[in-house]
Amino acid sequence: MSTEYASECPTPSNAIVPRPMAGRTFAIGDIHGEYEQLIGLLSLFPELDAKDTLLFLGDYLDRGPHCKEVVDYLMLLPGLTKAKVVCLRGNHEDAWLRVCHKGWNEFLLPVRNGCLATYRSFVGGEVPKMDEYPREHEMEAMSKGSFFPKKTLRWLEKLPFWYEDEHAIYVHAGLPIDGERFLHPGEVKDPVILLWIRTEAFFRNYRGKHVVFGHTHTEFLPQELSSYTPDDPKDLWAGENAIGIDTGCGSGGFLTGFEFPAMLVYESR
Repeated sequence: MSTEYASECPTPSNAIVPRPMAGRTFAIGDIHGEYEQLIGLLSLFPELDAKDTLLFLGDYLDRGPHCKEVVDYLMLLPGLTKAKVVCLRGNHEDAWLRVCHKGWNEFLLPVRNGCLATYRSFVGGEVPKMDEYPREHEMEAMSKGSFFPKKTLRWLEKLPFWYEDEHAIYVHAGLPIDGERFLHPGEVKDPVILLWIRTEAFFRNYRGKHVVFGHTHTEFLPQELSSYTPDDPKDLWAGENAIGIDTGCGSGGFLTGFEFPAMLVYESR
């Protein structure tokens, strides 16, 4: 793992740069079972108080080797910090809940989804090799989700779909558009769309209150629109009013955090 650091995210030249103040929000991108990167990133943050918020954008499960450790830590975190802790639901948590309640083998089977890593993390098995498929007995257990402890399942079920504070709107994936207007999350009839949506229109055309999102690796976002390290497509993506912070953690990348209102960027690499 490379050196961890924090840097300032540039703002448009006509923007009013806010001064650091109480009531900070630290948004953390998709973790995907990378417990060590999570702990490393949090160690970079300044001391937090009761007016601060730690905001996690979802996708704690799959791909990385320590999914159980990540979830267990997040469940305990409210008792370990003075800050408010908000853990949003990601599409991978949503998918596992569908598996547990209705069954969804179509999500479990593609190796790229990394579901076997979640199963083995919870049951104590070896870390899956690249492109390794589950064994027959593993697939049977995975298809029911029966390996999840009941307290973990209850925690997953209570994860909210979005969050908003004075600084920004936070969603896992993005916002849908209705005609020529992007919907506020509170206007969305089925909030599940906030976990799965991936549209070029949102990345390019959203204007309004800042939206911080994950889900789509930043290297796949329109690089010509990013004002933050445009020479590094795998870094945080800063559009006009949307900020993407899924920098590939769990898929060979690193974990990114973003601080409001100081506009600071933290990285686990």
